[in-house]
Amino acid sequence: MMNSGRWIGTSILVGSVGVLAILLGGCGPTTEAPVTSSAAQNPELDSKPPPDTLTATRRTYIETFDDGPGGWYGGRKFELPVWDGVAYCFGPWWTDANHAPPGAGYLHMLLWAYTVKKHYQVDSAYNRALPYRHSRFAEEGYSTNLTNAKLTVRLRGHGDFKEAELLLLVQAQTDKTTVNTALTGQPFKITREWSEQTVTLAPDPAQWTCLGARHDMQDEYGCDDIDKVLADVNFDIIFILFPVKVVPAGVDIDDINIPRAVKDYPVDQQYLPKGLIMFDTVKIEYPD
Repeated sequence: MMNSGRWIGTSILVGSVGVLAILLGGCGPTTEAPVTSSAAQNPELDSKPPPDTLTATRRTYIETFDDGPGGWYGGRKFELPVWDGVAYCFGPWWTDANHAPPGAGYLHMLLWAYTVKKHYQVDSAYNRALPYRHSRFAEEGYSTNLTNAKLTVRLRGHGDFKEAELLLLVQAQTDKTTVNTALTGQPFKITREWSEQTVTLAPDPAQWTCLGARHDMQDEYGCDDIDKVLADVNFDIIFILFPVKVVPAGVDIDDINIPRAVKDYPVDQQYLPKGLIMFDTVKIEYPD
């Protein structure tokens, strides 16, 4: 889907990084708030999905951002900037330290959406700080059983992303723990021109990397079987940059993973990804 409002020349794209940073200061501040490819194989799911996912809507989910964010958030917990039906995400990005070693590492959150209503309906200090408490995916009852679903994005971008890759991350609560797992086997390519790219959410452990948890959050986050996670992605779906290299700025720390990066010590910005990524469409197609 293209219109004159969506087409921006490469020269404007490069220059827009600075303009957007002045206007909005990024997708969210870099200070930390208390927190909480090639085609993949498609093996059949052995376990039966939960009852609520069996009755949920399995028609194709499409977010074009023509009517605004659609319940998607930018950065940690901020309104997603949208102009002319395009979602913009630009650095500096919030550095998520929840999965620091012994977890899989640090990451940047670009944009994300809740998949079920209960997470934003509960009255909490975190939810009260959100710019809106809404998710079109959840409100319209789309199925959280994403096993073998195909997720397509139309995107473009420019910047110095270091060695970080643009990945899909799914978060789900299982009977064992809260799992954050990234589709590292199928990264998205960030190109200057618009491209449409599709990944398949197959329950193949080789395609996924469980992020685990930092030393003091292992009671909250952990790992579980990918087939259980995909059968009910009952928390959120997130686009991330991973891995992110964290280097302390001007301080000597024996183990940088014990204190919390950004909150407890400054991070040297020269090692972090910088740039702009624009999302035109997010589409989820369920298997027959």
